[in-house]
Amino acid sequence: MQSKKILACDVGLKRIGLAVTQLGIILPIEPILRKNRNQASKELSEILQTREIEILVVGLPSGGVAEHSDTRKRILHFVGLVAFSGEIVYIDEDYTSLEALQSSVYMGVKNRLRIQKDGRLDSLSATLILERFVESQHTYNTNI
Repeated sequence: MQSKKILACDVGLKRIGLAVTQLGIILPIEPILRKNRNQASKELSEILQTREIEILVVGLPSGGVAEHSDTRKRILHFVGLVAFSGEIVYIDEDYTSLEALQSSVYMGVKNRLRIQKDGRLDSLSATLILERFVESQHTYNTNI
C-alpha cells in the first residue's frame, strides 16, 4: 500500500481539501477553491492525472442523521463528475474538520481564521481522512 499513489479529499461547498501520500508520509497539499462543481471537478481530475494517483479516498459523512443525507448525495454527485479511472474509496469523515480545527489551536485566532478561509484547514481534514484510510488498510492487512 505504501507504494501506491493515494490522494484524499474533503469535499466542501467552498473548498476541497487535499492530501497525498509521498513515500509513506501523509502531506496536505494546496486545496481547490471551488467556484462551481464543474470547475472543481476539472481541477481535481487534472491533479489526479498529473500526480498519477491510483487511489482516490473521499471523505463521506457516516449517514444516519437526516442532515447528512444531502451532503452525502452532493459529494457522491461531485465525485461522479471527476474523470478518474482508478480506485475510489469512501471513508467516514465524521469530525475530521473539528479535529483539524482543534489541532490548529496553537496558531492563534487570526491564523486559524486565515487557514479556514484559504482552505488549508480543509487540507488538514483531508490528511485525517487519509490517515483513517491508511489505518484501515493496515488493520485489514494484519488480520489476514
